[in-house]
Amino acid sequence: MSDIIQAIAIYAIPVIFAITLHEAAHGYVARMFGDPTAEQAGRITLNPMRHIDPVGTILVPVAILLMSKLMGGPGMLFGWAKPVPVDFGRLRRPKQDMLWVALAGPAANLVMAILWVISMRLFLAAGIEEGYWYQVGMAGINVNLVLMALNLLPILPLDGGRVVFSLLPNRLAWQYSRIEPYGLLIVLVLLATDVLWTLMRPFMELGSTIVTWFL
Repeated sequence: MSDIIQAIAIYAIPVIFAITLHEAAHGYVARMFGDPTAEQAGRITLNPMRHIDPVGTILVPVAILLMSKLMGGPGMLFGWAKPVPVDFGRLRRPKQDMLWVALAGPAANLVMAILWVISMRLFLAAGIEEGYWYQVGMAGINVNLVLMALNLLPILPLDGGRVVFSLLPNRLAWQYSRIEPYGLLIVLVLLATDVLWTLMRPFMELGSTIVTWFL
């Protein structure tokens, strides 16, 4: 039980910021391309409290972390924040601009992973190679790379699905959009069958390569 409490204490800060700032990034870029909906809702903010979903940001990640630890495996995390409201119809070029709005979330996770890497460099320079904040930094890198990779999967409503939709010709895009109501179910099935991690691996490796540039 002490290991579980320690894991929650280590992952809490990285998970909350990784999930909530991902959403804030969507709103910020949507405003850049003409949609003020998120700003009007007060969701373009670095305050995590404005983005936290009690179930998706707290209960689900903790439950999955607990189950994975109790089963003897490495800590796994999966969660979400309150979706930032984006009215794609208010974007200046709705279909094209959707790509940049979608990529903003994974890009935010990559930037946060890089910032955690920089913090690790500072710890190492100070001779700190263990302890609470060192472990928090390691968790921050891992959490953000996982969320980046997950959200880049080409499954609606994930961000990667939005990117695919924006790149497809109109007729194919609308046909592709019909899978969106089943997207979460598809992700859960892939997670349960361990296929999800295989699909995420190329994005994880790309993210890991980028963050190592800052080591």
